[in-house]
Amino acid sequence: MGGKTIILIVSSNKDIASLNIKNQILNHCQFEKTSEKLQETPIHKSTINNKEVKLITLKEESIYAQSLSDSFRNIELVIFISRHSSESGTPTLSVHTPGNLNEAELGGLPRKVSFSPANAMRSALTVMEQLKLELQLDYEVSYEGTHHGPSLDVPTMFAELGSSPEQWANLRAADVVARATINACSSFGDHPAKAVLGIGGPHYNAKFTKLALESKLAFGHIIPKYAISNLDTEMLNQCVERTLERVDHAVLDWKGIKGEDKPRIVGMLDEIGLPFQKA
Repeated sequence: MGGKTIILIVSSNKDIASLNIKNQILNHCQFEKTSEKLQETPIHKSTINNKEVKLITLKEESIYAQSLSDSFRNIELVIFISRHSSESGTPTLSVHTPGNLNEAELGGLPRKVSFSPANAMRSALTVMEQLKLELQLDYEVSYEGTHHGPSLDVPTMFAELGSSPEQWANLRAADVVARATINACSSFGDHPAKAVLGIGGPHYNAKFTKLALESKLAFGHIIPKYAISNLDTEMLNQCVERTLERVDHAVLDWKGIKGEDKPRIVGMLDEIGLPFQKA
């Protein structure tokens, strides 16, 4: 399946939220069904802002799509539309880059992160926030830390709807994720905001989310507090190198970093030559 560059929107038959988001995309955007199939499901395609976009559906869970780039050439962006699960069940619309900062417990490769499309994620996040307010949806909009598979060598992001079956079935919320996804495709290649690396704080980082929505900062990889103890210079550098845009600086959620980890983080940033600001 060679040719010019493509953007892939990836759905999964194992994921009800994903299928609902996919149906909202097909209902509201001009995708045509092609004769091509992937894993027995037809591929849909569209042209969005002069970019070729293919909507594909996997048989397996998205986090295990490690061999995705074997089926397609010249991918410039991958957006997985997916459910989000959390024990709290908080209604959430979220974005993040996949990849493993440590072991590969849920797909992907150990100590390997995907390339992070910082501005595309910020664009999706911004639309989620705008539509949440317009539609008066009682949902949190948030960045998540970098976690789970796959670990891909192309810019990759997840746009998620969570966090429990009640939200996965909510078509208004699924439509918000669908529209945020299309916006990320449409604006891909525009870099209005400075790319930054986020370090510290909880898995759902409200500070980083607020910073991105209110200023010209786009977070790529986010290394949450729980992942810092295993962090080394090599992994930190990989998060910088595997960001689509040049990373301008790191933003530290200073209160969200353990006391003993603070000097180590500052030392590692110094070693790789990346300036930082405290949030």
